[in-house]
Amino acid sequence: MLDSYYRAFIAEQRYLMYLDGLKMTLLVSLLAIILGVALGTILALMRMTAERRGKSTLLSKIAYVYIDIIRGTPTVTQLLIMYFVVLKGVDGLIVGTVTFGLNSAAYVAEIIRAGILAVDHGQMEGGRSLGLSYGQTMKDIILPQAVKNILPALGNEFIVLIKETAILGYVSIVDLTKVADFVTSRTYEAFAPLIGTAIIYYLVVKVLTLVLGAVERRLRQSDKR
Repeated sequence: MLDSYYRAFIAEQRYLMYLDGLKMTLLVSLLAIILGVALGTILALMRMTAERRGKSTLLSKIAYVYIDIIRGTPTVTQLLIMYFVVLKGVDGLIVGTVTFGLNSAAYVAEIIRAGILAVDHGQMEGGRSLGLSYGQTMKDIILPQAVKNILPALGNEFIVLIKETAILGYVSIVDLTKVADFVTSRTYEAFAPLIGTAIIYYLVVKVLTLVLGAVERRLRQSDKR
């Protein structure tokens, strides 16, 4: 057993490969969540036009269709379509970032929308009664309050992204899981590389979960003041 782990992680300094793979996993996840938040915010505001006017609008319908398609299809299928069709010939890192960013945007949009709707409707009415426009009320009153509802959920989405990027090897990106696959092919032993990789993922997720828990507690404490 120890020999297996030695060959999987120590021999030929393979632990450096795992570190590089982890860096790639975190890089793609971070870039994807940034893109997802940017696009997701736009989609959420497009969906909110329906609530504002009390009926479906063209923008809300477009956003709904996009979100429905993304959430209703496998991420790996989206990745392969982007790599072999839409962005054919483009570097795998870009393809992976764009794919996961577009995928994340659909979920982030619903997170932001839910966070906004959780703010008491009287806040919007109060802002409008003060002479503020819809946009000003949203920017200065609604969104600052909604952020407290949104941040923890966004953190969870980042954690989900980290785990979902395990399919990046399909587009020739050497992420953490791809490194385990490579080591397996070199040592002809799958147990140690895969179990070791699973432990690394678990530790990363555990650390992020603890950080998110601390952030949530801080937010709850600020609400009580």
